[in-house]
Amino acid sequence: MKELTKAEEQVMKVLWQIERGVVHDIIAKLPEPKPAYNTVSTIVRILETKKFIDHKAYGKTYEYFPIVAKKAYSKFYLSNFMDGYFGGSFKNLVSFFAEENDLNVNELNELIEIAKKDSNDKNHE
Repeated sequence: MKELTKAEEQVMKVLWQIERGVVHDIIAKLPEPKPAYNTVSTIVRILETKKFIDHKAYGKTYEYFPIVAKKAYSKFYLSNFMDGYFGGSFKNLVSFFAEENDLNVNELNELIEIAKKDSNDKNHE
């Protein structure tokens, strides 16, 4: 899996939200100023080449849909982020946010509980 550009990610977020759609459907969900049809069409073709989306043809009209789940991409993206900035360490990540955001003990305990729950959930899959 490859990391998406900002424009590609924006289109993917729309497709994850609407689940299926033609280029006009995607454009309708994008914020103002709306990009040109050709721009979105190009991004969609790139996403198809990267194997993030696929299409179903209805004559000359293509309906696009995601083939990479949002959760799968989020996991990939966060893993790369953690590796790139925190040496893959959740401890380093939490320490950074604790220092930068002045987290209190209760907030840190909540993060620990969430991490424990996620770890237990993974062990039971």
